Order: sequence, then structure tokens, then C-alpha cells
Amino acid sequence: MKRIYEPLAYGGEPIRGGYWQTTIDPFELPSLQGTHRTDVAVIGGGFTGLNAALQLAEDGAEVTLLDAETIGWGASGRNGGFCCLGGGILENTQIEKRYGKDARRAWRQAEKDAIGHVANLLETHQIKADTHSTGETLLAHKPARWSLLKDYAEQANQDYGVTPELIQTKDLAQHGLNGPFHGALTIPVGFALNPLKYALGIAQASLTAGARLYQNSPVTRIEQGAQFTLHTAQGKLTAKRLIIATNGYSSEDVPAWLGARFMPVQSSVLVTRPLTDSEIQAAGWTSDQMAFDSRGLLHYFRLMPDRRFLFGMRGGIFANARSDAKIKTLIRKDFEQMFPTWAHVETPHLWSGLVCANAKGAPFTGPIPEMPGAFASLSYHGNGVAMASYCGALLADLMQDKATRQPYPDVLKSTPNRIPFGSKRRWLLPPLYAMMGIADR
Repeated sequence: MKRIYEPLAYGGEPIRGGYWQTTIDPFELPSLQGTHRTDVAVIGGGFTGLNAALQLAEDGAEVTLLDAETIGWGASGRNGGFCCLGGGILENTQIEKRYGKDARRAWRQAEKDAIGHVANLLETHQIKADTHSTGETLLAHKPARWSLLKDYAEQANQDYGVTPELIQTKDLAQHGLNGPFHGALTIPVGFALNPLKYALGIAQASLTAGARLYQNSPVTRIEQGAQFTLHTAQGKLTAKRLIIATNGYSSEDVPAWLGARFMPVQSSVLVTRPLTDSEIQAAGWTSDQMAFDSRGLLHYFRLMPDRRFLFGMRGGIFANARSDAKIKTLIRKDFEQMFPTWAHVETPHLWSGLVCANAKGAPFTGPIPEMPGAFASLSYHGNGVAMASYCGALLADLMQDKATRQPYPDVLKSTPNRIPFGSKRRWLLPPLYAMMGIADR
């Protein structure tokens, strides 16, 4: 497999300090051994692949899922647990220009429906995923962003049919949102959760429905003929149809169509020890809202039910020991600057992973050109808990040549173009990050 980051990004070191992995026992699943056949093969055991496998199995299809590591090992078991609106970075004007007004309305409705999809799965399968938060809260990190929040409140009302709450600077403390912020906007759609508990819950539901799941079975080669033959180190799987659901951990050549059509971007997260009541009161952050600031290189954070505080940030260009140490220092520094009262608080959990972007600024979900019978979904732009789950369910219907049970907006259907510089495209990130940093000042 060809990948664009250094080997460290795809090994065990970035997730060694993960918090979610301490909250639930991992699955004991076999690796693929020998020769097998199936109706549908799914590559990738994250939110997309698991949702596709679950729905296919519930529909009676024979489905087999292969993961290179373990279930939820990639972004699905490393993210901040924000089941929220998003999935793309396109503004309404951009969507309307490219796809039309109806497509814009359909996309915004899909964002909302994706959250409902996850909520329904949690209830249907009785998955205990430590949910909390009534919607999401966006915090202005500088005075000039307050006016943007007011504009966004009006837009959110039109897009999602909800009434957002604007909170002025002077009222932040009484909402439990104390900090160096200049107003806030709460959109009452979405909730926070433990992403790994959710992923493993869907995996268990898939097994119960009859899906076959294999771990530690990286697919190194795909043969395409009348059917697809997937090769692993110790096994071979032949399938009538194929789903690629590897997102930011995709390779450039499995299949070759993926090459340069996605951009893995690093994100890092820390989690504190449990905070005492006095520490929480001293900081003035008593809200259980999932929150993020208005920076382009944003910070995202929340006080979790066990009173630990999660704090994440975008950034990082290289995947080596020096870069890893640098980003760990930077995220701790940013945490202390934003919440100085907690400067003494230990952060025993710190990890990183790859989110996935692309050139079109929105996910791709649909058939792979020139590979009849193969489908893919990827590039959720750092908001994949809801949208990846939704897109996985869409894939299950598309695989079966069915009308999708949930809306399938045009925004998802267009194929992303290749990003310039091919395997060297990471070098586009430093100037982009520099411009975003300047705008954030």
C-alpha cells in the first residue's frame, strides 16, 4: 500500500495515549485466513464501513468486512465524539453555484438527518455511548467573529429549521461557558458521545445481524474481473460487490482510483484526569455543551460526563518523533492559554489521528468510476461521526440497486478531482495553515 505520510502515522504510536480505548474492551475478532466468498466486501471498520455492513446484513445480504487493524482503530476511534452538523466545508453560496438551490437544501437536511440516524441507532441497538450536550456551541475567539455568529444564527434557522441561541460576552459565565471568548452561538442539533463505544456497538449489531468481521487483515491488492478478489497476507476474499470505506487511512493504490483524491489532515486530542467540583467552578466552565471556537485552525472541547475535559486541535504536517513531540507541546500550551485555571491539571491522555478532506470540499459517496460494482465514501472534513454513518447507510442501499431510504443529495454524488502534486500534496498544507493562522489573529 502506498500512503503519503511517514510510517509513524499508520502505526500504534499516535494512538498509544488514547482515552477511548481505556473505556471499553476491544473486540476479539479473527484475521482473514484462507479463501472465502461473499456478496459484498467492505474494506474499513470505521463508521462508514460498519453502518454499511449493518444495514446490508439486516437486509439479508452476505457481507464481509475487513479492517487493516481493529474495529474503530482509525478516525472512528480517535475523534472528539462530536455527533454534529457538518461533513463538508462549502458555504451555501458555493453549493448553490455548483449544484443549485434544491441541492443546497437537500444537503443541509442530510446534515440534520445524519444526526438523527446515529441517535436512532443508539436507541435501536441499546448502545450506551455516554451521550450528552444539547446541540453544539460555537464560540467567537475574537470580537470581529461575533457579527459572523449573528449571521450564522440566521442561516442556521433557515437551513435546519431550528432556533439558535446567541449568547453575548457578558452572559457567557452564567451559561457555564467562561473563557477568553467574545460571544457564543448554540445550535440545538446534535450531541456528544464516546465514539469508540458507538463504533463497537454498531460492530456488535452487525455481527448479530449476520455480518462477518475480520481484523488485522489489510487488503494489499484488489483484482478486478467479473468479481473482485481482495488479497490479504494470509487470505483471499472474492466478492460480487465492493465498498471502500478507509477515509483518511486510505492508500493511494488500493484501489488506484483513490490516488490524490483525498487529503489526510492531522488532528490531536488531549483528555484531562477527572476534574474536581472546585476546579470546575474555579474555571467557570460548567457546561456540558460540545463546543468549538471560530478559528480556521479550530479548537474543539467539552466537559464529559465523567468530569474529564477533552480538548482537541487541528494541525501537524509531519509524522515523526520530533513533530509528534512538538504538537503535544503545542496542544498543551493552547489548552493552558484557553483555560489557565487548569494549568496544573494533568492530561494523561494525548493522541492524534488523520481526518480526511478533498478538493471539492464535501464528502464523496457513490460508485467508483471505471470500477463497476465498486463504491466508496470518504472525506468528511473532520465531522464524520454523523455524516460517515449516514453515508455508510446510503452505500448499503446503492449496493443493492435500491432507492436510498434516506435522501441522497447531489453534493455527495460528484466525484472529487485529484489534488495537485500527487503523493507530495501534503506540501500544500503549510501555506494554507499559514494563511489560516493569519486570519485567526
